[in-house]
Amino acid sequence: MITSYYRPESLSEALERLSQQDPPAVPLGGGTVLSRQRKPDIAVVDLQRLGLDKIEQQGQALSAGATVRLQQLLEYLYEAKDLPERLRGALIKSLELEATRNLRQVATLAGTVVSCGGRSPFITALLALDPKLEWAGGEEVPLGDYLPLREAFAHLKLMVGVRFSINASLQFEMVARTPADQPIVCAAVARWPSGRTRVTLGGYGKAPVLVMDGPEPGGAAVAAREAYRNAGDEWASAEYRREIAGKLVQRMLQESAAGGEVL
Repeated sequence: MITSYYRPESLSEALERLSQQDPPAVPLGGGTVLSRQRKPDIAVVDLQRLGLDKIEQQGQALSAGATVRLQQLLEYLYEAKDLPERLRGALIKSLELEATRNLRQVATLAGTVVSCGGRSPFITALLALDPKLEWAGGEEVPLGDYLPLREAFAHLKLMVGVRFSINASLQFEMVARTPADQPIVCAAVARWPSGRTRVTLGGYGKAPVLVMDGPEPGGAAVAAREAYRNAGDEWASAEYRREIAGKLVQRMLQESAAGGEVL
């Protein structure tokens, strides 16, 4: 349970508080996860006064602070008409599926990254764009490195932002029991003008996974099927997920080819 609460006025003060070990101190963004924690005892460090709630376009990248709310990011994307339509549309779709409006108004970008499970639509879409997680102290960690080994990055105390490319096209599709449900399988495909293609899958396991990152899309559907070869649980069999994953990726690539996009 939460035993201590701090609201630092500066980044240096926040880092000092986060160095506390007894009880361990953790960052507090929206509180959608920490507010439900019962064991063990923790201290929380509220980040809301640190100015980490800004969204900025920097050349061919978008930078969003750690405490940007999901609803804030969604509204930014709705208004950012200068961004590629395919990129905006896929991110908007994944954010709307991530959580209800009430939860999006509370949940933060960093909190979603840190706590996401494998069925997260937004993190599946974001992962396809090869984003970099920015940490206090200047270190950057690719999201694709962070997700499967989150415990290994425990020494990085405070995420301050997320930066991702905006010169790629992005597609996102999912299959669920109902339109508002979390996905049984979801997939995202990002492609750059150079031909580079990244394919990600969600709907199973502890985190979304990267299944392909290459100079062109050949073999993407096969890679998707292989990635979910053993992805069975109480929601769906591995055989079902494997088949759907391949079909979603294949369909997105065919739609891109039909639309004349560079593959």
